[in-house]
Amino acid sequence: MHSSSTNTRDNTDSNERPEYDTVIQDIAEYVLGGVSDRSDSSNASEALETARYCLMDTLGCGLLALRFPECTKHLGPIVEGTMVPHGARVPGTAFRLDPVKAAWDIGCTIRWLDYNDTWLAAEWGHPSDNLGAILAVADHLSQRNLARGEPPLIMRQVLDAMIMAHEIQGVIALENSFNRVGLCHVLLVRVASTAVATKLMGGNREQIMAAVSQAWVDGSSLRTYRHAPNAGSRKSWAAGDATSRAVRLADMAMRGEMGIPGALTAPQWGFYDVSFSHTCKDLALKPEAERRFRFQRDYGTYVMENILFKIAFPAEFHSQTACEAAVILHPLVKDRLAEIDRIVLTTHESAIRIISKKGPLANPADRDHCLQYMVAVPLLFGELAAEHYEDAFHQAHPAIDMLRDKMEVVEDQGYSRDYHDADKRSIANAVQVFFVDGTCTDKVAVEYPLGHRRRRAEGIPLLKEKFRRNLAASFPAARCQTIYELCDDSAVLHAMPVNIFMDLFVI
Repeated sequence: MHSSSTNTRDNTDSNERPEYDTVIQDIAEYVLGGVSDRSDSSNASEALETARYCLMDTLGCGLLALRFPECTKHLGPIVEGTMVPHGARVPGTAFRLDPVKAAWDIGCTIRWLDYNDTWLAAEWGHPSDNLGAILAVADHLSQRNLARGEPPLIMRQVLDAMIMAHEIQGVIALENSFNRVGLCHVLLVRVASTAVATKLMGGNREQIMAAVSQAWVDGSSLRTYRHAPNAGSRKSWAAGDATSRAVRLADMAMRGEMGIPGALTAPQWGFYDVSFSHTCKDLALKPEAERRFRFQRDYGTYVMENILFKIAFPAEFHSQTACEAAVILHPLVKDRLAEIDRIVLTTHESAIRIISKKGPLANPADRDHCLQYMVAVPLLFGELAAEHYEDAFHQAHPAIDMLRDKMEVVEDQGYSRDYHDADKRSIANAVQVFFVDGTCTDKVAVEYPLGHRRRRAEGIPLLKEKFRRNLAASFPAARCQTIYELCDDSAVLHAMPVNIFMDLFVI
């Protein structure tokens, strides 16, 4: 599995159409085989249970985002007043949209507050972003099927699609760093969403491969909008854009649009040579094996089982344990702010590369990707909430920047090694505060964040409470209780028609 064919060149281009790239074939075979047939264990029960929690958490994150006008300004039909027969619903709104725009809107709300799940490996990302495409397609198809006298999709199919999308995005991310060549991880959202959306639409192997090949040929957006000094709100809607494009590509494939078999491996024109090797000035100097994806494992249920939840803080995941440490230190420093000499943040290489930054922070999206800001707020206030990134809050509390200016960020190479260790996958951070009188706090280190698989017993009850709070942001108490009880009963949820489930989220 996952081998890549070798392409050679002479003075002419061969016009013999190749087989689909192995990577594309593997994705199609995985989604056609289904979760139970490709599980890493004797059954997929843990993955299914985790997917249910992921569904709850992801929907809740989208509902919470509706409180922020900068998010809601993006939602709704392109042409106001458009009516769509059997249109997909956007949870927490009254919108009924075509599935392409519905995927955009759902994906946008899910990602807006940087509060949904995370996957950390050679590449980073948020696999629950794929729910934008999955829900939009499943809701539309269910309504359409009922109108034709056919059965609707059920929520078990949604959960299976989530597991597969998580797996495609996450397994590719294990060994392949798109960020190191300047590309944004939402490319993997588009690829994964395209595969599962085509499957939900009834696509066969050829149609799934055709759609996925188009997703690769689309290329990738740059990471510019995720990093200083250009960090901005695009990072909050980029995943919605990716899921929307995925639904469009899936629909095209179902209409008979042809694929591009050598999308990845075509010499000079394929994704590998164009987008995955640009750091090498002369491709001939870079071994072909280094210009191809590497795979650590076959597709199964590994990613969903090991997914990281953001339970305590709406913050970039590499900072989660630092925020936990800051909350622990809050009682010890809150009355000694003027006495602080310096604050040492000990972290791992990925955090330094992504979120360590000095200087002015221009907007909320800039702040929720600043390690120093995300530590300063809980040191000062004992908590970190989405509202703490807003301009008004930042301007009202100059002490935040005062603390930022006193911070030193250093790498612990052991933290960096354990971050990549397949048996650990820790995301360790430590915080220590030094005072002008020569005293200091203990060095508070947190190795595994609250949302880590190793802390599921502790984290899941808190994740459920997070879901309850987020439901209350949009719905009256009785509706909140109905939705919560449904989602908390796996047997009932699995059998529920998707359209009836989505009815519960309409305002």
